[in-house]
Amino acid sequence: MRFIKYFAVFVLIFVSCKTKKNIMSSGSIAKEMSAKKVARKHIASNFNKKTVNAKLKANFNNGKLKQSISVSLRIKKDEVIWLKGTKFITVFKAKITPTSVSYYSPYAKNYFEGDFSMLKKLLGTDINFEQLQNLLLGQSLMNVKEEKQNVTIAGNSYLLSPEKQANLFDIFFAVNPSHFKLDKQSIVNSLKNQRLDILYPSYNLIDDEVFPSEIKIKAKQANKFTNIDFILKSVEFNTDFDTNFSIPKGYKKINL
Repeated sequence: MRFIKYFAVFVLIFVSCKTKKNIMSSGSIAKEMSAKKVARKHIASNFNKKTVNAKLKANFNNGKLKQSISVSLRIKKDEVIWLKGTKFITVFKAKITPTSVSYYSPYAKNYFEGDFSMLKKLLGTDINFEQLQNLLLGQSLMNVKEEKQNVTIAGNSYLLSPEKQANLFDIFFAVNPSHFKLDKQSIVNSLKNQRLDILYPSYNLIDDEVFPSEIKIKAKQANKFTNIDFILKSVEFNTDFDTNFSIPKGYKKINL
C-alpha cells in the first residue's frame, strides 16, 4: 500500500510538471471559443509574482539611430518600473511610477522629469503605468473584461477586439491558444496614420510563470518610426533589490 501511495504521488508530480512544460510546447490549435471565455482566460494568465529582476538585450532603431545595449529591468508590481541601459558605460537610467516618469542620460548629459508625455512621444500613443507594465508582461494594454469583445481566429490566435471601438483608434489583441498570454497587440489610428504593434514571438515557463522571452515594439507615425526589440537573457522573481534614482546635478532638462 505504501508503494502504491508513493507511486501515485510520483505520477501526480510527473503529470503536473509535464503539463506545465507542454503549455509552452504543445502547439495548441485555436478552436472555437466565446470572446468572454477567451478574455477570462487571458485575465487569469496575468503575472502573479511581486517583483521582476531581469537582464535584457535591447535593439533600438528609429532610422536615425541604430543601437544595441544591455538593459537591467526591475519591476515592483503596480509600484515602480526601473531601467538601466549600458554599453560599456551607463547610457540611461529611468524610473517610472504610476504618477511620474524620470529619466537621465550620463552619455547625453540630459534628463527628463514629468508625466507620461515622454513615453507618448516615443510610442506615438498615450500610455499609463499599468499599460506599460502589462506591455512588458505579455498582457493586454486594456482590460478585455471591461467591455464586450468580438472574437475571431486569425493565424492560430484568438483575435479579440471591442464590440465598440474607441472614436480615435482601433485596438486588437491576439491571444495564444496554449497559455492565453498575447501573441500580439495593436493600436491603430488611421486618421493620424499612427499605429503601435507589440509582438511576443516566444515565452518561457519560469517558476510557474509564462514570461515573455522576446518582445518587439513597432511604433509608426506619419513621417517616423521607432523599433525596439527586447530579448530576455535572465530573470528572477520575488527577489529583493533597490530602485534608487537621483538625477545628477548639471544635466540639461529635456523639454518636449
